[in-house]
Amino acid sequence: MRILLVRHGESAGNVDRSVHEKMADHAVPLSARGRVQARAAGERIAAYYRGAAPPPGHVRVWASPYQRTRETAAALVEGAGGILTDVREHVLLVEQQYGLFDGVPEEELAARFPAEHAHYDKCARFAGKFWARMPLGESRFDVAARVHQSFGTFQRDAAIEGIHDIVVVCHGVTLRAFVMMWCHLTPEWFDDEPNPPNCAVRVIDGGQDRGYLGP
Repeated sequence: MRILLVRHGESAGNVDRSVHEKMADHAVPLSARGRVQARAAGERIAAYYRGAAPPPGHVRVWASPYQRTRETAAALVEGAGGILTDVREHVLLVEQQYGLFDGVPEEELAARFPAEHAHYDKCARFAGKFWARMPLGESRFDVAARVHQSFGTFQRDAAIEGIHDIVVVCHGVTLRAFVMMWCHLTPEWFDDEPNPPNCAVRVIDGGQDRGYLGP
């Protein structure tokens, strides 16, 4: 399979962190700049597929059902000019669940949740951030495990419908987890790998991580 992984465009929460204190994470929309980024990413994807060998057939977009990823997927389709065939959603592609810490500024965690923050901080320092679970939320290990469960859907589409090209629109931690699990990389790789920029497009081809498409 040939897979293009896209992090959502710049969101209102990327611009102003206080948005997360007023709005559920799944409801945060793109910023105006994020919509422009997403359309430009669609144009880059179209250019990539025009030069791809073998040429793509049906290209399905799979998106996280968060507002910012839905809006990114719609703008990608618009920018790609007919290259992207249809859009579907997969709930297992959502962002890491931050549980008790969701929407709370990082600098306020210790004061507002002293015991829970101390426990999480101890786990992160002792075992590493990949393994440390957010109180009432997920660890990065949990994200990797659930992202792996989504692979059966993509492999079924390839086997039954002949869809060998997909575009996955998701989130920074989710994208890294996808690359890690699909390419059989290690937790140490995950910890060393930074989150991608908004609307970066990463290519997996032949089971190998090919890196990001150029601007």
